[in-house]
Parts: sequence; C-alpha cells; structure tokens
Amino acid sequence: MSDTPVERKAVLIRFLYTIVIFIAFEVVRLLAELGTLVQYGIVLVTQKESEPLRSFCNAMSRYAYLCLRYMTLNSNTKPFPFSPLPKDVETPDSPVEYGK
Repeated sequence: MSDTPVERKAVLIRFLYTIVIFIAFEVVRLLAELGTLVQYGIVLVTQKESEPLRSFCNAMSRYAYLCLRYMTLNSNTKPFPFSPLPKDVETPDSPVEYGK
C-alpha cells in the first residue's frame, strides 16, 4: 500500500466504472442462477449434463470473479467490456459426481 494520497477525481471515475461493472455482475449472477436451474432440469430428464451450458456457466463464474476483484479494489484490470474476456483458468470437472 502506498502512502501517496489518491485523487478524488480518480476515485470518482473508478467508482463510476464500478457501478457499470456492478450492473453487469448482477446480470451475470442471474444468468448463472438460471443456467444452474436449467442444467439440473436437463440432468434430471436426460441423465447427463449439457456441456455447452457447463462451458457457458463456467465463463459466467470466471467473469463474476473478475468483476468482484475489480469492485472490491483487489484488481486494477477492468473486466469485459472494458477489456477482453480471459481464457479459461479452470476447466470444469469431468466427470461430474453426484451424491458424494
């Protein structure tokens, strides 16, 4: 942590970015929740997961993580749409285990 004071204008600009990212985070959170419900519905009906939906939800969780790091002042990198989406950090577990 530096001892130099921060400029109020810079703080306000970052706060405005944070508001936009917060709105994007809430949309992503809702999409991840809906994806979870749909995925369980698919598993109950077909007895197997939808790989495209798993991949989409994995991307949503990665994006949510980046949003949270920026909003909580733990990263200086603005997430999408202010920078490109990163590559997969963690791939989904395969096979998925139930009841353990």
